[in-house]
Amino acid sequence: MSISDLLAAGTGGALIGLAAAALMLLTGRIAGISGILAGSLPFGSVDRAWRLAFIAGLVVAPITGKFAGYPVPVPEITDSWTILVVGGLLVGFGTRLSGGCTSGHGVCGVARLSPRSLSATAIFMGTAMIVVAVMRHGLGS
Repeated sequence: MSISDLLAAGTGGALIGLAAAALMLLTGRIAGISGILAGSLPFGSVDRAWRLAFIAGLVVAPITGKFAGYPVPVPEITDSWTILVVGGLLVGFGTRLSGGCTSGHGVCGVARLSPRSLSATAIFMGTAMIVVAVMRHGLGS
């Protein structure tokens, strides 16, 4: 990993933290993407404008970066649409089951020392470690 990669990762992390802190300080809201998305839907909350702006920023930022000359990786989808849809539904179910997404729990909840977020983040991370270990070493890959 090069110094520029470390600087880019550190800068990105700092900007995410700054944005999450600003959202909390200015609006009292947590920057959990699943909650923001759910509240932006027609049957969601009444404060849809900032939620739609937040989601638009997630879409516009990489497009702006591309026009500014930064490399933007193009996802390579190798699985079937059925697997993608089922996986997306399972992620959505897990997000609702855990009371939030990894960004909400990991970035904002841990910073607030929320017991629920600390527990959820520990489960997310532990599960990820097990999956990586199994995929790299347990399945003969």
